[in-house]
Amino acid sequence: MLRSWFRFNAVGLVGFAVQLFALAGLLRLDVHYLAATVLAVEAAVLQNFVWHERWTWCGRSLVQGRGRRLWRFHVLNGLVSVLGNVAMMRLLVGELGIPAVPANLAAVFVCSTINFAAAHRLVWAAGRSSA
Repeated sequence: MLRSWFRFNAVGLVGFAVQLFALAGLLRLDVHYLAATVLAVEAAVLQNFVWHERWTWCGRSLVQGRGRRLWRFHVLNGLVSVLGNVAMMRLLVGELGIPAVPANLAAVFVCSTINFAAAHRLVWAAGRSSA
């Protein structure tokens, strides 16, 4: 599980870069910070799924098909990421006046542990041997 955790976080760092670049670009296009946050998180979630499939959990005997894993990952990690990021951005940017990019860094940090647990146990759950 430790190897998966390290890989999950490495993929997450790349996803975080995708999210930050998307957020910064959308903000430059004058997209509202909450809408920009949703779109940036979505880009990161999709990127992360692809790399988790190819690298993080590539050797695992899996119970469910790729389409179902994508659905579960999207719902679980996407929901945690979108709702967590939007709620934290609303608090940090909207209420406390913190700039959007540093606030997003804090939001991603808070959501990452929940996302790993959900992915490890509910999305890429190891199959049980039928022997």
